[in-house]
Amino acid sequence: MEKRVYNFSPGPAVLPLPVLEEAQRDLLALPGTGISILEISHRSKAFDKIINQAEANLRTLLGIPDNYRVLFLQGGALLQFGMIPMNLLRGTGKKANYIVDGTWSKKAHDEAKTQGEVHVAWDGKPLNFNRVPKQSELNLVADAAYTYMTSNETIQGVQYATEPDAGDSPLICDSSSDFLSRPVDMKKYGMLFACAQKNAGPAGVTIVIMRDDLIARSPADLPSLVNYQVLAEGKSLLNTPPTFAIYIVKLVTDWLLNQIGGLDKMAELNRRKAMLLYDVIDRSNGFYQGHAEPASRSMMNVPFRLANPAHDEPFLKQAAERGLCELKGHRSVGGCRASIYNAMPIEGVQLLRDFMVEFCEKNQ
Repeated sequence: MEKRVYNFSPGPAVLPLPVLEEAQRDLLALPGTGISILEISHRSKAFDKIINQAEANLRTLLGIPDNYRVLFLQGGALLQFGMIPMNLLRGTGKKANYIVDGTWSKKAHDEAKTQGEVHVAWDGKPLNFNRVPKQSELNLVADAAYTYMTSNETIQGVQYATEPDAGDSPLICDSSSDFLSRPVDMKKYGMLFACAQKNAGPAGVTIVIMRDDLIARSPADLPSLVNYQVLAEGKSLLNTPPTFAIYIVKLVTDWLLNQIGGLDKMAELNRRKAMLLYDVIDRSNGFYQGHAEPASRSMMNVPFRLANPAHDEPFLKQAAERGLCELKGHRSVGGCRASIYNAMPIEGVQLLRDFMVEFCEKNQ
């Protein structure tokens, strides 16, 4: 069997090894069915059990109240960038607040402008998106259709420690790259969504958690596959859903509940992993330079630069030789980026920490 490396990719990202092993065991035939999950009908009782258990696991992990629906959709976060204003902004005569704190919130803002009037409540571009805003810096329209945020910016590695106060407007959150990494108070959100390929599963499924009163706002003239109300009435089965991706979400949430012990324990483990890397960066006397301000540092994505750009290529090459892979930073930030999602074992982060220390000592 091919030896596995430590995959620090920002997405599609590392999955828990027990999940991969269980999926491998059952790939030819799900127990009790004689049919592969890749072949099974989305209308079958076996798949009905899978999707219902995936939803039940999410409700347990996140404490989702009864007046919220859980939808398993397709199209990734990019489709949600358009669907949200299509359903909640278009035709309301109101503005939508957008907090622009990185690449993905900027993309969401740009998509929203195609559907209605958008108000930028804060823009971190002049700061090169190196932090999230303070509450006092937010210039929110009071009677907004909604207020939009991205809880963790994958590229810039900035993350909210707590949710901003959106006042009376519903808070909409793109939680794609820190979904299920820590406890969340769902009652503070009108909607929270996440594409699965960071922390919850493989590419192909997007999880939407949305309050009933917001679902009811969907205009009747929208096509079915971009209408939240129609999708909710269809219980995520309006068309053929990504059955395998939903099955893996079920396995990942089983793992979080039964092997990790819930999101409090997952959050503590994630903090430990992140601090291993941030400690090396802070103690390197400038050899490594973090992108995010300390108060806004992400527990999921750790972007950093080497002070001497000539060190970038040998750093990445030598890291890969040790099985520490996919560490190249995004072109807009440069340098390196270690994505240390839930499924990245602490042993992998420790090996990266040790390599960073060694590389610094040899090249200072």
